Amino acid sequence: MPAQGLRLTTQQSLAQKQVITQKLIQSIKLMAMPLSELRETIQEEVDKNPALEVVREAGEVDAPAVSETAVRENQVTESDPFANSSDPGYQPAPRGDPDSKQRFLEGAVSREESLNDHLIDQLRLMDVPEDTADLAERIIWNLDDDGFHWEAPDLLVKTSDPEILDDALNLVRSMDPIGCACTDWRESLLVQAAIRGDGPDDFERFVMEALALLEKKRSEDVRTSMKISQEDWEDYEEYIRTLMPFPGRLYSTEAPQYIIPDLEVRKDEGEYILILNDEVLPVLRVDPEFERIREEAADDKDAKRFISDHSREARYFINSLAQRDNTLLKTARSIIEFQRDFFSGGPRFLKPLTLKDVAGEIGVHEATVSRITTNKYVQTDWGLFELKFFFTNSISGAGSSGSRVSKVAAKEVIKEILAEADPDKRISDQKLSDLLARRGINLARRTVAKYRNELDLPSSYQR
Repeated sequence: MPAQGLRLTTQQSLAQKQVITQKLIQSIKLMAMPLSELRETIQEEVDKNPALEVVREAGEVDAPAVSETAVRENQVTESDPFANSSDPGYQPAPRGDPDSKQRFLEGAVSREESLNDHLIDQLRLMDVPEDTADLAERIIWNLDDDGFHWEAPDLLVKTSDPEILDDALNLVRSMDPIGCACTDWRESLLVQAAIRGDGPDDFERFVMEALALLEKKRSEDVRTSMKISQEDWEDYEEYIRTLMPFPGRLYSTEAPQYIIPDLEVRKDEGEYILILNDEVLPVLRVDPEFERIREEAADDKDAKRFISDHSREARYFINSLAQRDNTLLKTARSIIEFQRDFFSGGPRFLKPLTLKDVAGEIGVHEATVSRITTNKYVQTDWGLFELKFFFTNSISGAGSSGSRVSKVAAKEVIKEILAEADPDKRISDQKLSDLLARRGINLARRTVAKYRNELDLPSSYQR
């Protein structure tokens, strides 16, 4: 018996929904990628999409007339048992070199020597008192990759005799490379100069005072303020190039990580010029030969669909790369306009700036500004900075709508006051607060103490 009162109807309605496609996800990911990762992604896309063609490789140079591989193949004899070796350490040598295979075998199991191993080997060859040698070995194993102490060396001493610690420290510092077993790079530079005994006059003042000021001032301004002659300044610069601020890195077993700047800002006749670093990326296009095949395969629907799909994906990928560059340039130009005082005067002139400020200026969402400034770096006259560095709150904590003094600028002024202060006079946090107020920066004592701790600067009792 049919159900009573039950009525089935069909209705049609319109609704707007935002669907995130795979291509949109790819575009968003490209926006956030640093240059090193972007290069790998481009190569992967070229490998899997036959419609993409590399017009110019990154940093492309003319290929040699005869490839190195061909030369090596010609040098290998038919009876060479190592000719098919997969070990990259073996390089076939010219005919008539009977020692090449022996050198290969001797180096097959070699490994890089660490800093600790290098110093321990030297220690074992030295004729020193047993207690000094034991403490020197503990000091060596307490060194980081830069050659500096992990923990304070006095924590390693089991005896109350300070002379043993001094002897052990001087012993390790004099080993190759000289200047290890120090607290930081400044002490290492002074130790190296003392061991060599050929440093210029008043070199300690240059290291401890001038180098600290160079972090926020131009060299000419520092030289003038410290009343150093041009000739002496050039002597300091020439001498310091012969020293190693991080001696332990000579024996680092890890490959160094390099930052590739995405942008460069130059000042030319009073105006700032923004340059996009596009030389590290290949130039792409849709392969015209690949698309021409579609015309020849007019009767093969599968072939036409294959070619059309890959051509469309190639165009979208190229357009996404162009959109990334355009957004990066627009964002950087906006930052330069907001932070013009920074580019002319340095970090102490950094103003409060938020993602919302830049997003409103260039007409995009804050999330887009966040993605395009992540892991992107710009080379300036004041050093290499991540674009995120230029976004900072005001000292009142109200973003760009509050005080026009940023937290970064306030910290820079604190560093400057302490660097220029008489080392024999203690400056308390309250005194710092008063000195900042004279410069128009009103901070409570507790806030000054917080910023000082974030800068890893000691209190007045420790200075």
